[in-house]
Order: sequence, then C-alpha cells, then structure tokens
Amino acid sequence: MLQSVQSDEILRAVDDHDWKALARIRHGWPDPDVVAPEIPDLLRELEKSDRVLFYRALPRDLAVEVFAHLDNDQAETLLYELTDAETRHLLAELEPDDRTELLEELPGEVTRRLLNMLSPEDLREARRLLGYPEESVGRVMTPDYIAIRPDWTIARAMEHIRAYGRESEYLSVVYVTDRSGKLLDALALQRIVLAEPDQTVEEIMDRTFVSLSAYEDREEAVRMMGKYDRLMLPVVDSSDILIGIITIDDVMDIAEEETTEDFHRQAAVAPLRRTYWETTLWVLFRSRIGWLFGLVLVNLLSSGVIAAYEEVLAASVALAFFIPLIIDTGGNAGSQSAMLMIRSISTGEIRMTEWFRVVAREILIGLSIGVVLGVVGMALGSFRGGVQVGTVVLLTMVTMIIATNMIGVVLPFILTRFKLDPAIASGPLITSIADAVGLIIYFSYAVMVIGAPA
Repeated sequence: MLQSVQSDEILRAVDDHDWKALARIRHGWPDPDVVAPEIPDLLRELEKSDRVLFYRALPRDLAVEVFAHLDNDQAETLLYELTDAETRHLLAELEPDDRTELLEELPGEVTRRLLNMLSPEDLREARRLLGYPEESVGRVMTPDYIAIRPDWTIARAMEHIRAYGRESEYLSVVYVTDRSGKLLDALALQRIVLAEPDQTVEEIMDRTFVSLSAYEDREEAVRMMGKYDRLMLPVVDSSDILIGIITIDDVMDIAEEETTEDFHRQAAVAPLRRTYWETTLWVLFRSRIGWLFGLVLVNLLSSGVIAAYEEVLAASVALAFFIPLIIDTGGNAGSQSAMLMIRSISTGEIRMTEWFRVVAREILIGLSIGVVLGVVGMALGSFRGGVQVGTVVLLTMVTMIIATNMIGVVLPFILTRFKLDPAIASGPLITSIADAVGLIIYFSYAVMVIGAPA
C-alpha cells in the first residue's frame, strides 16, 4: 500500500519533474493490482500538465490498471488530455468488461471524439474496442456528420456548415443537438438553406425524426431505412446522445451480407465470412460437415421408422411404391412454409405476436393443398395397390401436409423467440424432419386401414 509519506515524495518528484526519483519510488511498489486503486487519489492532487506527465511515466501494465479504477469524470478528463495514440493503447489494453462499462457511460461527444481521431481503416477496430456487440449498428456507424444548436440563427448554422461541411461526405441532413449532445431533430439541408437568415434553427424544427440505438442489431438498420425511405439515419447511445450516423451504402453492404448468410443457412452451410475463393479448404469443409453430420442423425429417424414398420411393408409391398412420394411431398410443403415465414419475419411483415393467426391460416392452406394432392395420390394408390392403399395415401397426404406446414411455420417463430436466426430452419433441416413425420403418419394410417400383420 502507498503510505502518505510516499505520496508526498511522489508529489514532490512530479512537481520537480524529477523522473529519476519517481522511478526509484516506483521501483519499490508492490503488484499493479495493489497499487492501482490508490493512484487515482494522487492524480486528483496534480495539475493538468503534471497529471498527464505522471500518468505517462507509469509502466504500461500499471497505467491500464489505474485507468480501470478511475471514476467516469476522471476517465473522461484523462481521455481528453492524452494523445490519440495513448488513448488507442488504453482502449486496446483494458479488459473487455472494464472497457465496455467505461465507454457506455461516456458522453456522446467523447465517444464521437474517439471515433473521429482514427483513420478510416482503424474505425472497424475502434468500434470493436468500444464494446458494441458483434453485429450491432455501432459497428458500422460513422462519426462523419454535422450538428448544430437549436438556439443558433440560420446564418450562424450556415457558417458552421460551411466551416465543417467540406470534410463531410454526407451533407443532405444536418442534425440538431443540445449542449449535452442529445439529438433533437434531423433537418434536410434544403430546409435550412431556404429559411430566413435571422430565423433560429428551433423555428424550423418539427422534431419528427427516426433514430437507431448503437446496440441494435444491424438488420434493424436495413429494415428502418427501407421502411422510412431514408439515405441515412442517426445513431444514439442509451441517453439519446448522437454519436454517429449509418448511411445507405453501409446498409446496402449489410443487406448483401445478411442475404448471403441466409442463403448459406438455408442450404445448411455455416455462413462464410469471405468470398468462396478467399475461403480455405478447411473452412469450407468445416462449414458443411457439421450440418451434414447433424442431418444424417436426423435422417436416421426415417430409417428407424421404416425398420419399425418392416412387417407392414412385407404384408403390403405396394406401400413401398409411395414412400418417395410421401417424403418428397412432405419435405417440399414444409420447405415452402418455412421459406415464407423466414422471409416474412426477417422483413418485419409478420410480427411475433401474430403467430396464432399465421398458424390458423396455414392449417387452412395445408388442408386445401392436402385434399387436392390426396385425391391425386388416392387415384395413383388405387391403381397400383388397390382401394385400401389409395385411402392410406389420401389420409396421409392431408394429415402430413398440415403437419409439415405447421413445422415449417412454427420452427422459425421458435428460433426467433430464442434470438436465433430463423434461417437456421433451412430446407434440408425441414425436409429431414418432415421425412420422419411423413413416414410415421403414413405407416400409422397403413396399420389402421390395412391392418397390422398377424
């Protein structure tokens, strides 16, 4: 522990800029995790220039430990006083939970500064360091926007736009914030240009704007931008402080990535992060083998069903003729309903609260399709195996299509409820489940209609 006399020596050494003396004192300190909690008190007693010099003189591991023990005000002050390189190093070295806790509490202006100080190629890394979730809006936002105050005149606002707009790629919308950085409005540049110079910004505000949270899933940005037909949307933190914007080009990239991921999942392939040619053979193998192995296990259910009804098949060989028809039709029906639900849920056309209406609707559709296909199947079954086999095919078609429709509808809802991508309910998965369900229904009706063998 640091003793008061040692604290006096430290303060004196810093005041005299005697770094050799400070190094000798520091050499006798115990482990960083023991010393770190006490150094924030020393920092409070130092002047700004001495505080920064003292902090820079700390060993790197101790400096990171000390920073984790600073309160929010101290941390914010120190971030302003350190160089960009020092700030980047601090953020990189902090433990993820400490970093996230700190940056969630920082004002939006500080967060914006942390992003603005980086080159474009460093922004992706900075977003990761800021603690935003992997596929959140915060990972793709940019700090490149123009903000004005509500009490400014239009003339002053235009001066501000001329001064800072040259470096901005996105000038079609100007944002209005209060002194704390809270978002108040989003104004089209045309509206500002056409206003009278002596009007205040507040006079032309209508406070009708749409914003995104930095912690929302990036798919929400795609949905919101499409819904409101915007080229850009503001991004705010948990206190509604403006910290960035997300633009149409970012959203187009996101939409393409999400669509590609959905295609991969629907084909029972783990999503690839790179193009096909950039992906190694090992990654391609790994992305497929897991799904295929799992589907093999699911398909074993179908084999087990056939084995369980082996005697029924032996008693009526004609039943075997229609097994491919049953499993293919059930799989196709389930895949159709699953694809419709996956797309509708993803685009927001269907809400989670509407599941009961969807199920009722699909039961009617399944019954209608089942009756039509069942009649056709009955005709074929009667021709190949007699009236009893035809009746089994009819009953199976009706029941199976209703059942596989329900599987295709309900599974995406369940996955969405548990925060999983509904695209996991892919065609191969639905087909494999529907195969087993269809065979169970088929042989159950065969036992009921034709009778179990003696």
